[in-house]
Amino acid sequence: MRPITAAWLSPMNLVTSIPVSAPSPRADSSPDRVGISDQGKRACAMAAALALALIWSYGTTLATMVERWSTDPQYSHGFLVPLFALTVLWFRRGGLEKVRWEPNPWGLALLTVGLAVRLFAIRMDIDPIDAASLLPVMCGLVLFVGGTGLLLWSWPALAFLAFMLPLPFTWEVALAHPLRRLATVMSTYLLQTLGYPALSEGNIIIIDQARLGVIDACSGLGMMMTFFSLATALVFVLNATRLDRILLVLSAVPIAVVANVIRITVTGMAYYATGSESVQTTMHDLAGWVMMPLALGMFWLELKFLAHLFVPREAQADRPLPILPRGSVGPAREIAAKKDAGQSASAMSP
Repeated sequence: MRPITAAWLSPMNLVTSIPVSAPSPRADSSPDRVGISDQGKRACAMAAALALALIWSYGTTLATMVERWSTDPQYSHGFLVPLFALTVLWFRRGGLEKVRWEPNPWGLALLTVGLAVRLFAIRMDIDPIDAASLLPVMCGLVLFVGGTGLLLWSWPALAFLAFMLPLPFTWEVALAHPLRRLATVMSTYLLQTLGYPALSEGNIIIIDQARLGVIDACSGLGMMMTFFSLATALVFVLNATRLDRILLVLSAVPIAVVANVIRITVTGMAYYATGSESVQTTMHDLAGWVMMPLALGMFWLELKFLAHLFVPREAQADRPLPILPRGSVGPAREIAAKKDAGQSASAMSP
């Protein structure tokens, strides 16, 4: 048996005496492939279980929201909001492998606050607050399961879910009435510009003997909410400057107004030409479906315009102009002197 000496216990001998196996070859991973650790997989399983409990707890609230999306044209975009949120997470999937899955107890506190708000809303029978409590509850679950890193990675999608919540009734009334009046006035002016005998009485457009009412569904509020959600999704997905993103979101308001005016004008033209209520309804619904591609085209034109309007500065600094001493001949003076000399020579030649 080999005697244990102090020299043998030295750090170098201890390190070299430990057998080290060669690292196993790893398969080349594609850049789009996202790796999650075992701890992250366990956290995902726990998050799935908590998500099912959350859906069960908010079952009545979610059913009310789905019914509102199905019956109210102003919130028909609610079905697209979860899909847009998943699309945002898909485009941000590259940062998931950098997330450290560390459960944070502050998420439990946020979850408790959200549930307390929901109990208050149920007791006071305030449906908008009950629906809005879903957002802090979801943020609390993400923070409790995955920690701060996972919350920072997923916050755009969580914040985007706010677009599926219905607005309070007082907000709807305050926004819908001025939008209806603006749509009526602009549509009447556009019809007059196109040569139609159009007049407006309140929120009713009179074209000759036909009367076209701009009701609450035609105020453009739902279209504005849809375009706001679409612009926000584009902001999270596109690689643009901060100024371009801010302008893109703010432009959702004029784009929604212009699209709604086009929709009412086309409906009025069809009703004036045919005088049929069925044609009016068909054109109104068909124009509503065409507004989404039209808005995408407007957003695309806006991005093209901003790309040519705001030109990014080059990374290399501009070179300063050379300062020539007084009386010296610069490049411009040299070119001018050569030109004068050529003209003199041509004038002297016979």
